[in-house]
Amino acid sequence: MIAWILVGGRLTLTPALAALPRPGLVVAADGGARHAAMLGVRIDTWVGDFDSSDDLNLSIPRTVHPRAKASTDAELAVALAREAGATELVILGAFGGRFDHTFALCLGAVRLAREGLSVTLHSGDERGHPLLPEQTLRLHSTPGQTFSVLAASDLKGLGITGARWNLQGAEVALGSGLTISNEATGTELRFELETGTALVTLLEPDGAAGVD
Repeated sequence: MIAWILVGGRLTLTPALAALPRPGLVVAADGGARHAAMLGVRIDTWVGDFDSSDDLNLSIPRTVHPRAKASTDAELAVALAREAGATELVILGAFGGRFDHTFALCLGAVRLAREGLSVTLHSGDERGHPLLPEQTLRLHSTPGQTFSVLAASDLKGLGITGARWNLQGAEVALGSGLTISNEATGTELRFELETGTALVTLLEPDGAAGVD
C-alpha cells in the first residue's frame, strides 16, 4: 500500500507532483495538513504535537503527542503508516522549511529504505530517492535534468549511467562535492553501489525551487 506522508516543508504544484500514484492512506504530520487541499486528497489521520497548525480547523481524527517527545511529527506519521500496512512511503513537503527537519528526513529515508520500505521524498519541484548497496536504482529523467548523489557515508563502487558525467566503481567521501549537480542525458538514470548509503536528488524540470 502507498501512503502519503504530508510534512511541513515546501510543496510546489508541478506536473511531476500531479503524476504521482494515488495513495491508499494519507497521514498528515502537524502543519503538513495544509498541503492536502493542493494535493486534492482527504487526510485519514493527523498526528503531532500541533504546535504549527493552530490556524487549521479540520474535522480529522487526531493523535496528539506532547511537545516534549523523542520523535519528530514526521516520524510519528511514518510509524502510523507502517502500522496500517504501508510498504511504500511518499513524503510530501520534504524539502525546504527548517534545515534540521529536512536533514533528518533525508537520513531517515535512507534508514527506512534499509528496513525494506520504498521511500520517495518530494516537494513537487524536487525529489529524493535512497541509494543502497548491491541494488540497481533506476529513475525516470528528462535530458538536461539536474541531479546529485549525496553521500550519507563513504561510498565505494558507485556507478552512474545515463548522465553527462558517468561513473564506474567510484569512491566518494562522505559529503563530497564530486557527485553534485550532474545532468541526465536521456530518459533513464541508473545507479549502482557496492558499499555505503546515499540519497539521489533530482530537480524537476517543470518546477522552480522556491517557497510557495
